[in-house]
Amino acid sequence: MSLFNKFKIGLGKSSSGLSTGFKNIFSKKKINDDVLTEFEDLLITADTGIEVAKELRKDFENFKVDKKLENHEEIIKLIADKLAIDLLKYEKDLSLIGNAKSSVIVVSGVNGVGKTTTIGKLGKYFKDNNRSVVFGAADTFRAAAIDQLQVWAARVKADIIKSEINSDPASVAFKTAEFAKKNQIDIALIDTAGRLQNKKNLMEEYKKIINVLKKIDPSYPSEVILVLDATTGQNAFNQVEEFSKIHNLTGLIITKLDSTAKGGVVLAICKKYDLPIIALGMGESETDLHPFKSEYFAKALLGFET
Repeated sequence: MSLFNKFKIGLGKSSSGLSTGFKNIFSKKKINDDVLTEFEDLLITADTGIEVAKELRKDFENFKVDKKLENHEEIIKLIADKLAIDLLKYEKDLSLIGNAKSSVIVVSGVNGVGKTTTIGKLGKYFKDNNRSVVFGAADTFRAAAIDQLQVWAARVKADIIKSEINSDPASVAFKTAEFAKKNQIDIALIDTAGRLQNKKNLMEEYKKIINVLKKIDPSYPSEVILVLDATTGQNAFNQVEEFSKIHNLTGLIITKLDSTAKGGVVLAICKKYDLPIIALGMGESETDLHPFKSEYFAKALLGFET
């Protein structure tokens, strides 16, 4: 199956609602302010955010009214093409992450977003691309997270550094990075706690993790990635803001896009925070983590067929 078809399937719930709404709008003979507002509201229901919806409304008005285009698919393609160009700057090539020897990647996210599973899928992706991987189970507050990461390590044949439940997360992170550097492991993927309800302790814990990593190498961590759950819609904004206070984020991974009709939240997050999207989770299989491709995302979201 082509990557574009995977995007189409993964964004099926989001594109289905938009496609139905588009057909209704395009069936109207006269395009006036009411119809343009209907077009804008449709996009907002998909969680694109008001700013993005207004921009796409202008594009629609330009193609439909000013240029007098009548073909439904042609207009959607033009809008999708323009959206893809706008999103291009948010692409971050997953295959280039961790190119430097012993890159240390800290993965953040609140409990329940699929953070540990995403780390496992990242490990699978890197191993499939001939990179050596070590997992660091630094979410020491959840026994399930440690156990889950150990299962992933066995599945993808990666090393894992772990400790007892409630042990010092920074110690696990330090040992993971140290192991990677000593053994020339390409990529260290460090899981972390996501207890946003205890912000003060979480922030102190993160600062300690960052500080101990820098003792091994001032360039560490190489990446700080935040995992977001697309089904939370606009609530993801709060998570970006809270984790950004702890450390500068270098990219986002958005999961569970196949489980929501609000896939437009990707557009809203890109626009508001100017952060690159590294990958999208669109399924439960270990290979259902896909590099973000702006063209495929734009066309699949808007229901374009080819």
